[in-house]
Amino acid sequence: DTTKVANTSATAASTGADLNGKAAQDAARQIRERLAACAAERHGGRAQDVRFANDQVHVNGKVLDFKAVVGEAYIERVQLWSDGFYATPGLSWNKDTMQGRPFFYYAYGAAVSEVVVDTLTGEFKLLRADVLHDVGRSLNPAVDVGQVEGAFIQGMGWLTTEELVWHPQSGKLTTHAPSTYKIPTANDCPPVFNVRLFEGDNFEDSIHRSKAVGEPPLLLPFSVFFAIRDAVSAAGGHRSNPPLQSPATPESILRAIEAVQAAGS
Repeated sequence: DTTKVANTSATAASTGADLNGKAAQDAARQIRERLAACAAERHGGRAQDVRFANDQVHVNGKVLDFKAVVGEAYIERVQLWSDGFYATPGLSWNKDTMQGRPFFYYAYGAAVSEVVVDTLTGEFKLLRADVLHDVGRSLNPAVDVGQVEGAFIQGMGWLTTEELVWHPQSGKLTTHAPSTYKIPTANDCPPVFNVRLFEGDNFEDSIHRSKAVGEPPLLLPFSVFFAIRDAVSAAGGHRSNPPLQSPATPESILRAIEAVQAAGS
């Protein structure tokens, strides 16, 4: 019922699913093979023909309850626990030639954002975001959609409000707490927020053909930043290239608006 992985790496970049998930799959496969061999020995047929489905075991024309097969294996002293191991296959990288395969697979996504910008204050509001993200064959669509939503808003904060400020003399980071560092909240979510998962399996042999979802969607809110940039450009009649810097704070937006308006006058 539970899985414990000793001395494992951190779960960053969805290694909890990709690495530990495949290791758990390896362990489960070993137990399945032992149960199949035991069932075939007791009821006839070949171990490779034994099929497990819907809490039932199909063996030599018989349909047995899964618990009964496990009980028989217990009586036969078949090992009912196992451990597994997995290492991502085929990875290599030569830093000198800049060649190799550093990643097992890639995740893809697309986003379209609509914003409104106040040209007097530099404030903006995200009105709508439409997001499509590739997670392969989703392990849990509800969780994955939530991850995409959260990563999108987090990335929007990174690109718009989360400005780092260091003390000019000591070099100490002054934006060190929620009182001085502005992160996005639920109020920053757009009133229209459409998130869908791209339908398609991972071509690589990942756990159930899924893809990592924790970090890749963080880049999709670049659509928010560039929507702001386009709005700033519109304030100057699209006659000049807006000098908008990230994070696009109200101060940064206002400076860019003043620049494009001055260039167009």
